[in-house]
Amino acid sequence: MIAVISVYKVANFPDGGGHFWVYMQYAQGLRRLGCDVYWLEQFRPPASGDPEDEASLLSPFFERMKRFGLEGKTLLYSAPRGATAGPASFRFVGCAWPDVESVLKRADLLLNFHYAIDPRLLGCARRTALVDIDPGLLQFWISTGQLRVPAHDCYLTTGETVGTPSARFSDCGLQWHRIRPPVCLDLWPFTYDPHAEAFTTVSSWSTTDWLKVTENGKTVLRENTKRVAFLQFESLPRHTSQPLELALYTDERDAQDLACLKRNGWGVRHSRDVAGSPEAYRSYVQRSRGEFSCAKASCMEFQNAWVSDRTVCYLASGKPVVVQDTGPSSFLPNGEGMFRFSSVDEAAAALDAINSDYGRHCRAARDLAETQFDAKRILEGVLNTTPMAREMVP
Repeated sequence: MIAVISVYKVANFPDGGGHFWVYMQYAQGLRRLGCDVYWLEQFRPPASGDPEDEASLLSPFFERMKRFGLEGKTLLYSAPRGATAGPASFRFVGCAWPDVESVLKRADLLLNFHYAIDPRLLGCARRTALVDIDPGLLQFWISTGQLRVPAHDCYLTTGETVGTPSARFSDCGLQWHRIRPPVCLDLWPFTYDPHAEAFTTVSSWSTTDWLKVTENGKTVLRENTKRVAFLQFESLPRHTSQPLELALYTDERDAQDLACLKRNGWGVRHSRDVAGSPEAYRSYVQRSRGEFSCAKASCMEFQNAWVSDRTVCYLASGKPVVVQDTGPSSFLPNGEGMFRFSSVDEAAAALDAINSDYGRHCRAARDLAETQFDAKRILEGVLNTTPMAREMVP
């Protein structure tokens, strides 16, 4: 079976080791099921237009793809705005449109993470499935007209409440099939170290993302960033003896925020220094004692029972997690390998509970990854969900 993973601008973030893993979990999970996997990606050429700048950007990206077994199977392109001739007018790197078109027409499934993909690319594939990794937020964008998503044959979501009566947002008239964020267990082995020190996380800090919500009958804009989320818990290090460290993607505009975190006892590093490649990101997670992380306002507003693709990497590595409660869940535990907090006091108590029986919580974390987030099991379910692929599961 041939499967194509369609993503957007991964190559443009060479320092984003975690961003790379989001999609690679799916690609590697499908490969482990015997699929012949291709990676289709739209990237943004450097503003300079200099071929040397583009080469310096893309060379490490192609090297990464080679290390992950996708050499010769990476279909990279840039699309001029308003390209009327369709994909034939796109600029492809290391391949040509006739070759890409041939792959798409032979593909049994195109698994699409690029919400605004050119529908003419989708039209080449025999079967298409959209994968929603922004549950609640994607439906919000669609229902408010901020995003137009081309039609797919199947719609998948990592949100537990999407398309259910308990959802606080529209289903957009689509039938959503719920999946869980996958992790390749063999690529993220159990790494027990009782002497590991800090609970960590890796995150962006500020973005231009704003969430329009209704409060007291009025429409207001709310900053939808990890910055706002973490600053609500800035005092946490003063309530626990457990070292806490944030690896953040920041710039000079964030100096005041970082100074505030440090004054309150947080360890702060730049994410590119510890997670600037897929291997460095994995190493940083696996050297950690566990994860502490907050959720964006959209997750709290929509109560989507969201769990991040990063958190499942910590769990697979046998690292207990303390993460903000994003709503009632039918399968996420609270107290065994994973603790879900709503206040500073709850977060501090969770850290203390983990440290009081660290080995047990490490084993529980790995068990949770194996039972709920195993990429092979999840992606076998994806193949069975897409009708054309139903009889093609290897």
